[in-house]
Amino acid sequence: MSHPRSRAHHRRARSVLASGLPLALAAAAAFAYGTDAGAGRAGAVSSAVAAPARTTAAATATATATADGFASVDTLGQNGTYGGRDGATVTVRTQADLEKYATAAEPYVIVVAGAIGMSPVGKEIKVASDKTIVGSGTSGQIVGGGFFLGTGVHNVIIRNLTVRDTYQGVWNDKDHDYDAIQMDGAHHVWIDHNDFRNMADGLIDVRKDSTNITVSWNELSNNNKTFGIGWTENVTTDITLHHNWIRETEQRNPSADNCAHAHLYNNYLEDTPGTAISSSYGNYARGGTAMVLENSYFQGFSNPVVKDSTASLVQKGNVFSGTSGRNESGGTAFDPKAYYSYSPDAAANVPSVVKSGAGPRSTIGTPSTTGAAATTLTVAKDGTGQYTTVQAAVNAVPANNPSRVVIAVAPGTYRELVRVPSSKPHVTIQGTGAGRRDTVIVYNNAAGTRKPDGSGTYGTSGSATVTVEADDFQARNLSVTNDFDEGANQSLSGHQAVALRTAADKVFLDGVVVTGDQDTLLLDTAAKDKAGRVHVSNSYVLGNVDFVFGRATAVIDRSVITLRKRWDGSSAGYVTAPSTAAGRKGFLIANSTVNGDVSGNSFYLGRPWHAGGDATLDPQTTVRNTNLSAAVKSTPWTDMSGFSWKDDRFAEYRNTGAGAGPASSDRPFLTDAQAADQEVADWLGDWTPTAS
Repeated sequence: MSHPRSRAHHRRARSVLASGLPLALAAAAAFAYGTDAGAGRAGAVSSAVAAPARTTAAATATATATADGFASVDTLGQNGTYGGRDGATVTVRTQADLEKYATAAEPYVIVVAGAIGMSPVGKEIKVASDKTIVGSGTSGQIVGGGFFLGTGVHNVIIRNLTVRDTYQGVWNDKDHDYDAIQMDGAHHVWIDHNDFRNMADGLIDVRKDSTNITVSWNELSNNNKTFGIGWTENVTTDITLHHNWIRETEQRNPSADNCAHAHLYNNYLEDTPGTAISSSYGNYARGGTAMVLENSYFQGFSNPVVKDSTASLVQKGNVFSGTSGRNESGGTAFDPKAYYSYSPDAAANVPSVVKSGAGPRSTIGTPSTTGAAATTLTVAKDGTGQYTTVQAAVNAVPANNPSRVVIAVAPGTYRELVRVPSSKPHVTIQGTGAGRRDTVIVYNNAAGTRKPDGSGTYGTSGSATVTVEADDFQARNLSVTNDFDEGANQSLSGHQAVALRTAADKVFLDGVVVTGDQDTLLLDTAAKDKAGRVHVSNSYVLGNVDFVFGRATAVIDRSVITLRKRWDGSSAGYVTAPSTAAGRKGFLIANSTVNGDVSGNSFYLGRPWHAGGDATLDPQTTVRNTNLSAAVKSTPWTDMSGFSWKDDRFAEYRNTGAGAGPASSDRPFLTDAQAADQEVADWLGDWTPTAS
């Protein structure tokens, strides 16, 4: 089958009467996003006379919803996609009100509370920047029209709507350009949990270098052309498609032309035998497109995966059932995790997950979700939470949130990178399992790991599985791990592999397990002149070389520090490597235990890290009232990179255990008077950590 590259011919069409075909859509069972998947979606269109728009408070759960995927990437002067979050929330029931607020210069959250009939048929409302347009439960519908996002329009969310019925009686309609959503040069757009069907032309067109688009959890059905991307000579568009249900559509499922990065995962493409519509092809990479296609499920499709000779298409973990014809891949693409975090579902589960979770939800845009902002966001890999990845929940926290937001993470292993940016303070990530090892966030970058885009290596701080840059952060009842395999990567230069990096003030780690080998726990500050206090309590920290390090003022209290053997089975290492600024407090280990299955007399308690050779630093570690195993050296401090530990601040006080020894010039002890000024409260100052 030939697939010639064509250009879309978009013309503004004359007004005609709608003659849409009747559609029967079965209501799906409750799954990930609500209890009612939308019975009665094809309800009556509202009359021309309706109540005026109602303005409500802007601080709503709907307003705080933010995108994942490429729409979440900070670029082009836009920090992710959050729509009308900063404006008022209005409820509309007529075309006039919808158009009034959608085209306004100010930000708005626009709640569509009913079926709005568009006149003339095919009308595409020109949406302005900084808008959220969301259906109220399953009642929000746009009938006989759609939306247009022009050049420069950005930060738009279109969510939880049914957009339907501009069909004019000809499937491959060249005369009626009536799309559900058309973008010409827009950026940072999130299209989520919608039902698009029975339109005259395409369901979604992403054209003219539109970029940073995420299309997630939508139903796209009963149409000739589903989803066209590109039609430009420039290789510009970055786009993510995930958890969409594409069924009974003939072509463009999607067709991606000259996309710089097209990431398609966990989509369900279904062609049911014996229906009036038969697929001609499924996912299509054209021109200069680089596509990553993973963990999707293709059911009954003809030519499920097609690529031009000039495109790159990498397939991973897809399932093909009853398909025929072309199924192609080749070339190299990119690593989506270099741009954002995500955690794909297993491909075998995609049909049930997507059929149950896609389309409008009764729990989105309703009065119960447009009241006070939620204080708890839920994460579960199996889709029973609001989000399937931790990073997606972090992304949903509004910027500069004034109060605590708890991200409750169900038991499971979440292989992803998590970053809490400085703009999102007061966040708690909490495992909900019975113990701290039931919920695990893990990844395996090392300092020497090359970035997928070829821009170099991650470096030590960039290797972190979890990065915390926001003040007043808490983590509880979970594990954070970097499982980089040193033995398998001996040729790699740079084995530092951080599990958790903090670069903020008032960070409370309570009941966590932090596991790695070299450079496990980086306790940093946002800048050299910034304070950064960290309190670690009731926790486990595991590693071998400098595995607690950085310039923060940090306390490890009532915890277990476990010494691990090196990759080759040898026992040797250093617990701490402080890089403390002069005049500040460094690391305090108090009321804890240092142990591990390693050889006796093989580990130092610390050494001075003068980062960048900075002689003005004054590294500090104090270990007090702690049980030390025989693994601790009798001379527990040592030099580093030409700097003597004796010129800095290293001391013990009233330690016990086989590794505790008498004071000497090589093992300084605090006096009682000195120890009175090196209590936990002295380290934390006016901050008293409290679980919340």
